[in-house]
Amino acid sequence: MTVSYFVRYDISALDENAFLQNYRARHVPILARWPGMRRVVLHTRVEAKDPVAVNGGRTVLLAQLEFDDQESLDRALASRERAEAREDFKRFPPYEGSVTHQALASEVAWRRNA
Repeated sequence: MTVSYFVRYDISALDENAFLQNYRARHVPILARWPGMRRVVLHTRVEAKDPVAVNGGRTVLLAQLEFDDQESLDRALASRERAEAREDFKRFPPYEGSVTHQALASEVAWRRNA
């Protein structure tokens, strides 16, 4: 089981592509230096053709920061590199909306065998 730290951007950006490009080019390299970081996965919006009426949400980006365990996550959150990421966050392109941070344990509940 791994632990992931999710950062959800439920936002509207003046220029969504510029926001995402900035995140990839400037912010991810900072995140990659966090101690104990296993991987960074960026989930971005796609238009699904769901025949059922559902709430599509406002998420522009869901960043998944994956760690081996809780202790690794806790060390990373207290690190100098995390402080650097918080400073970089202040320089993001303009947006409106909410940003949430949440740690969750991950378990594979089902997988198709190839």
